[in-house]
Amino acid sequence: MHRPSKEEIRAYPLYTKLNLTDIKLVENEADANEALTALNNEARLGFDTETKPTFRKGQVSAGPTLIQLSTSSKAYLFPTRFDAAVAAARSILSNTNITKIGFGIRDDIKELRNKLDIDIVNTLDLSIALKNLSGEKNSIGARAAVAMVLKLRLGKGAQTSNWGAYPLQTSQIQYAANDAHSAICIAEKLGDLLQEATPPAD
Repeated sequence: MHRPSKEEIRAYPLYTKLNLTDIKLVENEADANEALTALNNEARLGFDTETKPTFRKGQVSAGPTLIQLSTSSKAYLFPTRFDAAVAAARSILSNTNITKIGFGIRDDIKELRNKLDIDIVNTLDLSIALKNLSGEKNSIGARAAVAMVLKLRLGKGAQTSNWGAYPLQTSQIQYAANDAHSAICIAEKLGDLLQEATPPAD
């Protein structure tokens, strides 16, 4: 499995698999119930979080401001400013029957537990799995993974935007959803190879 160079990645088509109509923001109890109904019976979900960036030396992060979960066809975004969103995300992330698939999950596990009292279980870290599959020395991030497996370019324009502000900008919504959605798409593309490459992270 070839890891493309930055120049090669720039030449790939942009990752645009989800439209705004495929992305649901969870802001209240009704939204939370819809998300729980849609996600609780899934075998696996793409997963990611976004955190308000820190700009001063020594500044402590407040923890994730957004939690993203995605099926192959729809993404749900859980802003942690809403209690109903946090409660729904906690229920799904602690569900042992659902594999949560993402990149660099170790830090997410720590932040979710320490800042939001969420214990995420049954995870699969694609950064490690793809490292093992490809024989790379270093772990592989989302952008490189999307290029390697899907031959697409994951946009990173909103990565360092202010995730503490609300409402979210359209670019942030699409960026956040695509990060989680790309994880489930990579898992589906690789299939059983992933399970052979690495056991679940916990």
